[in-house]
Parts: sequence; structure tokens; C-alpha cells
Amino acid sequence: MALNDNPVWFITGCSTGFGRELAQIVLRRGWRAVVTARDVGRVQDLTQGNERNALALSLDVTKPDQIAAAVKAAEERFGSIDVLVNNAGYGYQSSIEEGDDAEIRAQFETNVFGLAAMTRAVLPGMRARRRGHIVNISSQAGFIGFEGSGYYAATKHAVEGLSDSLSREVAPLGIRVTCVEPGPFRTDWAGRSLQQRRPTIADYQNTVGARLDATANYSGKQPGDPVRAVEAIVKAVEAESPPKHLVLGSIALEGVKNKLKETLAEIDTWAETSRNADYPEAEG
Repeated sequence: MALNDNPVWFITGCSTGFGRELAQIVLRRGWRAVVTARDVGRVQDLTQGNERNALALSLDVTKPDQIAAAVKAAEERFGSIDVLVNNAGYGYQSSIEEGDDAEIRAQFETNVFGLAAMTRAVLPGMRARRRGHIVNISSQAGFIGFEGSGYYAATKHAVEGLSDSLSREVAPLGIRVTCVEPGPFRTDWAGRSLQQRRPTIADYQNTVGARLDATANYSGKQPGDPVRAVEAIVKAVEAESPPKHLVLGSIALEGVKNKLKETLAEIDTWAETSRNADYPEAEG
């Protein structure tokens, strides 16, 4: 492994889904893991039989005091944090017009500001050691804006932009950054943790309403395997040259590729108009 032989992984949102599966694979490999959730009781079982290598902590990433306490506890127990996985987050679906302001802001607090706060908290230690890896769990929605998921997509677009900028800032310091973009996987994203605000405006029934129905009906039937997904994440972290972007699942792979192709084609179509926005070159 590029970091060290017995890395310390700090993983947020371990009660279900990718976070739980990732914690399990890390511990099976004999590495050390800090497993966190808002309700620490939901991750205590991960430490059973792994008392030397696992530390379970209560953590709400929207609470700065809890972030500081968790990072301090992890460093006091294990001496460092080598891999931070910003996994905590949830889905929110509504039309743009009918989105609830409080619900929108709450999602940004977790998906964006909480992720950024966690990152800021671990960077001093990583900078001092001149090594580390930050894994931000984004989504195919970080590239593709689906009807009914505009605010969720906005949070993930923010994660993508933050990750790209962070990578440029910390790469010279020996710190890697990988943004993970899963498609539909059999986690709780489309089930228990998903918040939906169904459209009441008739004009959105065939777009937003249809997608909300499809999402609900798809839960538990998605093609993505969470175990294989976290194995891919570990593979990326172990790589000598880890990817800055890791798309997971065939649906996301095709969707992201098509989106980028369409975007590039549109940019090329309008290239002359884009160039003409510059000041004219001086004559003579």
C-alpha cells in the first residue's frame, strides 16, 4: 500500500451501506478503522472481535465539536489518520420549484459542509506526515443532473469541485484525493435514508413524479453490489497512481461517459462563439 502497511481508515456514516461494508473489509484485512455514525450503538458490533484495531465513535458531521473530538480520539488511539472516507450523506428528491428551504439547507449541511469540515480537520495531520488519502463519496449525480434530484445533484457537483481543487492543493504534499461516483447500488440510499417531496404541480408529474416513482420501485433491485464497490475503493487507495475520479457500476459508467461526450460536443459546436468573447487581438 502506498501509505503504510497498517493504515488507519477513518470512515463516516458506517451504520449502513458503503460505510459499513468498507469498515468490514478494512478490518478483515487487519488494518485499523475508526467507524462512526450519529448513533454509535449502530456501529458497536463492528468492533466485536476487532477491539485492538477498531474504534467506534459517535459523529454527526454537521457538529464541529463532534468532528474535533472524533479526530482527536482517533489520533490519540492510533497515532494518525491515513485514509479519510467522507461517506456520510443522504438523498433528497423534489422538483427545483417545490424544494423545501429547510430540507435543502439540511442536505447541504451534511453532504457538503460536513464533508468539508471533516476534511479540514484531518488535513493538518496529513500535511505534517506528508502522506494521506481523502476519499469523497460523490455520485453519478456529480456529473449528471437528473430530474427530481436537482438539489442532491447540486451537493454532489459541489463535492466534485471541492475534490478537484483540493487535489491540486495537496498533491505536492503527498496527499491523494479520490472522488467516487457510484450509480444505483443496493444500499439504503433509495430506501430508509431517502427523503422525497412529491410534486403537487401537475406540470412536473411526468418528469419529477415519474422519477420519484422509479426510484422507490427500484430500491433493493439495483444492479450495483456494495461489497464489490468497496473492494474497488480499496483497490484505488492501494494503487500507486490512484484515480482522481472512480465511477462505480455499469449504469454510472455509461451515463457519465455519455454526459461528458455530449458536453464536449456542445462546447465544440459553440467554440467560435466562446473564442469571440475575448478582446480582439491588436491590429498591426
